[in-house]
Amino acid sequence: MQFLSRNQRPVHIFGTRNNQTSHGATDFLRANERLAALLPAAMRMGRLQGDCAAALPAMFEHCDVISFSDGALVLAVPSSALAARLKQQLMKLQATLQQRGWQVDSIKLKVQVTRALTPEPLLRKLELPPLAVDAFEQLGETLEQSPQNEKLIAAIRSLAAKRRQG
Repeated sequence: MQFLSRNQRPVHIFGTRNNQTSHGATDFLRANERLAALLPAAMRMGRLQGDCAAALPAMFEHCDVISFSDGALVLAVPSSALAARLKQQLMKLQATLQQRGWQVDSIKLKVQVTRALTPEPLLRKLELPPLAVDAFEQLGETLEQSPQNEKLIAAIRSLAAKRRQG
């Protein structure tokens, strides 16, 4: 699904962790006139997320900007322990953001445990059809036996053997 016209480039929302998701979101927002009005707000929140991460790189890795309006910044933190440590750095964060042009008058923290409990994405398992496994076995048998090919042949045979086992 491609929403870009020929003269538009994908836009990355700075501060987001995943470029593909960011590009997909911006493309989706551009595709609809009503939703396109959200793009500047999304870009602004992404820049704020990036500036917060730059101000406190070690602590802000697992935190997110929830909202920013009327000078009040609300941050999501995954645990109360991190919230306690972050509270000690709020003055530094506020000063850094003000230096970067953000009018931050207050910062509030909200503990959102569900974010900390989200599982890591599962890795895809490579599945090869039997015909492909046969082709790898034939390749391992037909390659010239030489010192240069020794590791390659071993790797191909190992791959075919693992795929045969399931």
